[in-house]
Formats: sequence, structure tokens, C-alpha cells
Amino acid sequence: MDSPSEPRHAPPGNLLGMSGISKRFGATQALDDVSFELAAGRVMALIGENGAGKSTLMKVLSGACTSDSGSMQVAGTTYRPTGPQSARDAGIAMIYQELNLAPDLSVEDNIMLGQEDHRRGLLARHLQRPRVRKVLERLGHPELQPETPVHELSVAARQLVEIARALVGQARVIVFDEPTSSLAGADVDRLFDVIGRLRDDGIGIVYISHFLEEVRSLCDDYTVLRDGHVAGSGTLTNTTEADIVAMMVGRRVEELFPTVPHTIGDPVLELQSLTGRNTPQQIDLVLRRGEILGVAGLVGAGRTELLRCLFGLDPVVSGTVQVAGLVKRPSPDTMIRSGLALVSEDRKDEGLAQDRSLADNITYSRLDLYTRFGWLNLNRRHDAVNRCMAGLEIKAVSPEQPVSELSGGNQQKVALARVLHQDADVLLLDEPTRGIDVGTKAEVYRLIGEQAAAGKAVLFVSSYTPELLAVCDRIAVLARGRLHDVRPAADWSEESLIQCAIGSEAAVS
Repeated sequence: MDSPSEPRHAPPGNLLGMSGISKRFGATQALDDVSFELAAGRVMALIGENGAGKSTLMKVLSGACTSDSGSMQVAGTTYRPTGPQSARDAGIAMIYQELNLAPDLSVEDNIMLGQEDHRRGLLARHLQRPRVRKVLERLGHPELQPETPVHELSVAARQLVEIARALVGQARVIVFDEPTSSLAGADVDRLFDVIGRLRDDGIGIVYISHFLEEVRSLCDDYTVLRDGHVAGSGTLTNTTEADIVAMMVGRRVEELFPTVPHTIGDPVLELQSLTGRNTPQQIDLVLRRGEILGVAGLVGAGRTELLRCLFGLDPVVSGTVQVAGLVKRPSPDTMIRSGLALVSEDRKDEGLAQDRSLADNITYSRLDLYTRFGWLNLNRRHDAVNRCMAGLEIKAVSPEQPVSELSGGNQQKVALARVLHQDADVLLLDEPTRGIDVGTKAEVYRLIGEQAAAGKAVLFVSSYTPELLAVCDRIAVLARGRLHDVRPAADWSEESLIQCAIGSEAAVS
């Protein structure tokens, strides 16, 4: 990949133009006179806080919703999509954070879905398979076999299937929405290589990400949205990271990784030979009051499984869990009563009750604060939830709004609000900053530090090594379900963490 300081080709004229786009949902002005341009063979970073309007703008582009005013052009031709299929026919493709694939179908069937080759109503595999192989070779991954069921693929390989589907459909503009949120470092590098190939082929790329270091290493240009307006745009070579953050939040953010002084105390959680059905394996670990203990490792290393076993979501085959010196048999009810709270990695299917309100999701694990003689005081709960929403700046109509209607970042804030409301002694945080913007991340880091300063213990799983190094007191590395090293954070570097994770995986293999 080129570095951002090196010149990159930029063919004259715009491939995509959006002018004066406005969109209102009820009382909410989601977009207000937004203009956005993308040249062929360029990678444009679309940046902004949660609720800034990024998703709405891309929904307008992809035909998922219609703007109230404004106009669009693709390759100089007026563009008015009547729906997602109309947008695909015009060469607009979306690669969403949560991939849209049929897991029981093959790679070939997913790539060709909706655009199959056929003769007289019969599927013509002999015609479409060469097209599939050609597009996979174009992406630099001819080893991906057309007949392989998608459910057997890694997340990174599934992403390639989505990209291949866009290329078979003759996409001219491809939008990547938080594409690295579930990828390990090596997979991120491979994805960047693929995006570089697409850019060199003259395809216009819109890249949405909260990871500014990714944006700087990959993208040519940027557009920042704030509160439905364009807060700034330009080339990345002329803009600092601090400038971009200031555009996003409307002020200078002095500390991207704020720290709060805290004192480490006595052990509160002790694991002895903790073993699950597959992972984890023989885990010995001690977590102390006031400590932030990070857990690093590659995707599939067993980090999430460790928290699930500990919280009782997955069965414990052997070993013990002690909380405050007392042995506990893990189950969600037991662990909640023992003072543990979990933020799940999978907020959509597991971390939140999508069809319930914000108030329900935030308070379900501690309803006793609002009950008397079996009756729930709704007004008192409503006021408490409003305070939680204000403290985390959750953007919602009211505490009674279904959580499914919120953006992904605001849903993540609701999940965090629940564990803070629970006032647990031990916080189990699995990727707590995934899908949230830079300014909110800084507030989450501050919250984690404040919890530690209040004597809470934090077990912090993350794929984002810079935040582990900046926030944690100690960092443990898992590989293939086993604990391989625990050191003070100051004794690690980003390179040594990755090397330990990769080396440990190889040793276990």
C-alpha cells in the first residue's frame, strides 16, 4: 500500500456526486444540505461520530431511503435510485459491517445470488463458474474455492465473497462500512491490499471507519460529518489526526486515551484451571480490585469464550471460579448476584434485547431499585434512565424507544449503560469500543478508569492493541484457548503483543 504522503493518481472529474442532500425523520434532521464527491481510483474516508449522518447518507446513495431534497450523479449521469436493486444496477455496492451472506450456500452461489447465469430457466454453472474464478483471481485470492460453503469460511474470507459479488455486478462505487471491526491484524492487511487493487482498477471507494490510523494509512481523501452537516473535507496529506477529531466533535480533544489514577487492591476474581468445552483451556488468572486487566489474542484465540465461561453462558467442564474468596458455579443469574456484569461482543443477538426499550435494556439486571411490594415505579425508572442517557450522550427519542431503532454505536452505549447501572464489582467487557466514534471512545476509556478508581475490577477484551496498551494495567495473551503470558502493560509494545499472539498460536499448532 502507498503511504499517505506519496502521490496517488486521481483521474479528472468525479465518479460520484451528491449535492444538497437533506433528510428528516420526524423531528430529527438527519442530513442537512450535505454534498459529497468521489473520484474514480480514490479512497474517500467518511468520518463522523455516531449519529452524525454517515449511515443515512449511504442509505440515500444505496437506494435504501429517499432524500427529501438534493441530487446525485454517477459518472456524469443523473442518478435517482428507486431501491437497492436500482442502485446495484447503477454500479453502487455496499459492504456492511454485518455481512449479508447465505451461510448454507456456496461461495459461487453467494457471489452470483440475484445475477445468476441461466439458460431457459436452468442454472448454467458452466457459464458462471469461470466468472467467479476470474473475479476471485482479480482480488488476489484464487485459493478461495467456488464450491466451498460460506459457513466454513473465516470472517475475512466471507468479506472477500461480498466484494467478489460487487465486482461480478460491475460495481463502480463500493462502500465499506467498518470492514475491519471483526478482523485480526493480518486479515486487515490483506483487506487493505484488496482495496488497493480495487482503487488501482479505477473503482471509487467510500471507507467508513472509527479507526483513524486505518484511515490515514489507506485513504486518499476525507469527508467529516457532524450533526448532519459537512464539517470538513479535503486530502489527508494536508490534515492532522487532531484536526479530524476536532471536526468530528466540534472541539479539540486533547487526550484520545484519557487515564484516571487508580489503586490496585486485593484479589476479587480468581480462576483456577478454568476449562470450557473447547476453549478456554486450564486458565489460571487473578483480577484485583481497581485493576484493568486486558486480554489480547488473535481472532479465535478464545478471548470471548473465556468471558462466556466465566459468566456462565458457556459450560465450565473443570476448574473453579472464585469471587471475593467464594467459589461460584457460573450461571448468569449467579454471577449477576455475585457482582459481575458482562458487555457481550455480539450486541445484536446477545448483548441487547432488540425489541425492548432503552429503559428495559438498561435496567433489567437491576430492577429492584424501582420496585416496591412487587410494583414497578415507571416514573422513577424513567428519570434514572434519562440520567444514564445524558451521561453517555445516547442519542434517542426517549427511554421508551426500541433499542433496535438506534445506530450501532448508540446501541453499544446502551450496553455499557446497563453494566454501569448494575453497579457491579467486576466488569467483563468484550470489545466495548467496537463501532463507536473517537470522541465516545475517549469517554469510554475515562469511564473504565473511573470504575477502576472506584474500586471496580475490569477484564477488558479487545482486538485493538493501542487501547489495551494505553488503558490497561496488565495485559494477558491468549492463543488457542490457553494463557501464554501476563505482563504489566508497560512491558508490552504493539509489536511484541502481536508477535506473542502469533508465536503462541504457531507453538500450539
